[in-house]
Amino acid sequence: MNFNNLNQLYRSVIMDHYKSPRNKGALDNGSMTVDMNNPTCGDRIHLTFDIEDGFIKDAKFDGEGCSISMSSASMMTEAVKGHSLADAMKMSQEFSKMMLGEDYEISEDMGDIEALQGVAQFPARIKCATLAWKALEKGTVEKEGSTED
Repeated sequence: MNFNNLNQLYRSVIMDHYKSPRNKGALDNGSMTVDMNNPTCGDRIHLTFDIEDGFIKDAKFDGEGCSISMSSASMMTEAVKGHSLADAMKMSQEFSKMMLGEDYEISEDMGDIEALQGVAQFPARIKCATLAWKALEKGTVEKEGSTED
């Protein structure tokens, strides 16, 4: 597959997640809730996670933003469900490496996330792509720092 076809495929995947987001909404029984925004462009995200014994049983997002930020949130919630918070943090670190143009390892568990690799060519859009992932990291750090289960 040549570069143009691959680029078009990735755009199609991004737009599919934007137009038909997975896990959109909120969990009533969310044990971890995180709100974050990107003041530069106005993207905002609200994440809720159902965490049990250190594993993400369910994940939802809501918010407003560009196709990249909302698609990334859709892909992220798909990727982390069923995984431990530690695994989710590793996924986030690998995603950040991908966005920075560094060597990265994207596991099969991360689904469509590699479709966002082209964003690395547009530094102004990297914050859009990483917003949901940074919110996940913030929530995980806060949760691990709390005394709750």
